[in-house]
Amino acid sequence: MDIFSNLALGFSVAFSPINLGLCLVGALVGTLVGVLPGIGTVATVAMLLPITFGLPPTAALIMLAGIYYGAQYGGSTTSILVNIPGEASSVVTALDGFQMAKQGRAGPALAIAAIGSFFAGCVATVLIALLGAPLTKLALAFGPAEYFSLMVLGLVFAIVLAKGSVLKAIAMIAFGVLLSMVGMDIETGASRMSFNIPELADGLSFAAVAMGLFGFAEIIRNLDSGAQMDRDLVKQHISGLMPTKKDLKESTPAILRGTVLGSILGILPGGGAVIASFAAYTFEKKISKHPERFGHGAIQGVAAPESANNAAAQTSFIPLLTLGIPPNAVMALMVGAMTIHGIVPGPLVMQKQPDLVWGMIASMWIGNLMLLIINLPLVGIWGRLLRVPYRLLFPCIVVFCAIGIYSVNNAPTDVVLTAALGIVGYWLVKHEFEPAPLLLGMVLGPLMEENLRRALVISRGDWSVFVTRPLSATLMAVAAFLLVLAVLPSLRRKRDEVFVESEN
Repeated sequence: MDIFSNLALGFSVAFSPINLGLCLVGALVGTLVGVLPGIGTVATVAMLLPITFGLPPTAALIMLAGIYYGAQYGGSTTSILVNIPGEASSVVTALDGFQMAKQGRAGPALAIAAIGSFFAGCVATVLIALLGAPLTKLALAFGPAEYFSLMVLGLVFAIVLAKGSVLKAIAMIAFGVLLSMVGMDIETGASRMSFNIPELADGLSFAAVAMGLFGFAEIIRNLDSGAQMDRDLVKQHISGLMPTKKDLKESTPAILRGTVLGSILGILPGGGAVIASFAAYTFEKKISKHPERFGHGAIQGVAAPESANNAAAQTSFIPLLTLGIPPNAVMALMVGAMTIHGIVPGPLVMQKQPDLVWGMIASMWIGNLMLLIINLPLVGIWGRLLRVPYRLLFPCIVVFCAIGIYSVNNAPTDVVLTAALGIVGYWLVKHEFEPAPLLLGMVLGPLMEENLRRALVISRGDWSVFVTRPLSATLMAVAAFLLVLAVLPSLRRKRDEVFVESEN
């Protein structure tokens, strides 16, 4: 089957009534999540995992994907209107978007953000379709040693691209791998690290860990900060949505560059939408003839990061669908959703369940079109939602989280565990530990262990198998090189510079 027949299959699946409806639901929920500060995509996807149990696998994944890329759209709305990023990937959008709003140009800023997001999303969807089949064929050549080396490389990428201390990123990944080992040994069935607690015999619930570290911890952090929004701009009527010819001329190159940069960084493990938006903004500022305009209402400062974060959000599906490797925390949750439905992520999915993969790819284009059509007319409604007091919003989220976690295994212990992990997650964030690498470590831990053992069984216990097989040796060498570079002071300074714009 060539790419056109694959896409024809995908659109036939995506255009079914249930899939179209859930694509719309995912896009709307994602936009809502992006608009409301303090919830976050990871927490929302974790909260909605239990709901997907009763849905067909394709419909469930289409909805969860819609939430992810929809949140990238929604995050720009609050960044521009009230200088409060709904999503971490929209932090830099606030720098120039809010200044444009103060100058009475909120409409063009929102329009350019939507246009850039739609274009980037479409390009990323085409990339997924083009790279899917070739990468799947490459992945089929991988043995256990190559898969183990690839996962090591993925975790090293997460370390290199993580914000802040390299040592803290390594600690988070190691902690995540350790958490994944709680429960029964995958080979012998012996109990390990469960401390004779019956509830831990089957290991830690992935949904409970994700919800605690991201959902509950984020709520605690927001309540602790006590930040009050300046909502004056939201009360104003937003008019003049169409950008001028000058706006389009200035923003078009930025949209193109942001799309390319975001598409590349989205594929890399540990990259994703957050670092793509920061990198795109930094790059635009460095190549601009008038860098002094950035931070004072430069439309390129809205176009580039919004294009980059949407492109990255969608190309991050490439390693998930072709290699079974989640490049970021949200994709780790998608692995959890696929596992719940009995789907093993990896190259065989494209061969055995092409309707699922191509249906989800086609739904992304449909979802992007839906977002473009519904977002601009709904700006006023999203603005009114921002007036909901936190004292009403957060208790509702906590109750919803608790019900969702309990419904996974009907276990009260999971709710208690989630609350405890919420406190742990809050402590980690307060001490500048990023929880996302922990989640990646927890997801990849069992896969790494399984492939490590399989490789050693095949090689009769010979550890040199990881460096004697050419592809595995290459991946290990790249991982070692990146790890050495990450601890060099010069590179550490450059890593910090990517994020420095958010602190200005």
